[in-house]
Amino acid sequence: MSLLSYYHNKNTYEAGCDEVGRGCLAGPVVAAAVILPKDFTHSFLTDSKLLNATKRKELVKEIKQQAVAYAIASCSPAEIDKINILHASFLAMHRALDQLKPIPDFLLIDGNRFTQYKEIDHACIVKGDSKYLSIAAASILAKEYRDELMHQLAKDFPYYGWDTNVGYPTKVHRKGLEEFGPCHHHRKSFKLTIENLGSVNTQ
Repeated sequence: MSLLSYYHNKNTYEAGCDEVGRGCLAGPVVAAAVILPKDFTHSFLTDSKLLNATKRKELVKEIKQQAVAYAIASCSPAEIDKINILHASFLAMHRALDQLKPIPDFLLIDGNRFTQYKEIDHACIVKGDSKYLSIAAASILAKEYRDELMHQLAKDFPYYGWDTNVGYPTKVHRKGLEEFGPCHHHRKSFKLTIENLGSVNTQ
């Protein structure tokens, strides 16, 4: 049985929030928000990083079937470049929360910082995806959504290795940048990696 807790405060209607893709060189940052039933339990639901792809895909189906509500949203590379990755992560979470019905009473946020969302109280939980079921569920929805998106983008941009690294700065990805330069899916604000490199012809 999972050792994760359902709620932070049993008297509130809580949504867990998490994001993926902050450390990537390419692709959007994706966030998810999930409200689970108060009696929800699961034998192996935990942080998405601790589960293999098969388990995550299985959990995506269960979460979507059993959740009171869930939503997934993102911020594009252009938005990340404009407002920085931290604020883009918060904005992606806010966009996910905008879609939730019913509106939660309280938010459980993975990490140590967050921008206030409307008038709803929140708690920032460091490593929250390994402590609370709703945050773990959000981490799985966000990761699977983003991974699938990057796998699809890899078909048009095979030289970056996105089918395996999903945009993270692996050796294959860096080599692709050195040889072909960045494309419009790259975050130009990561200057240390891609400055002075030409742009890929995306036509």
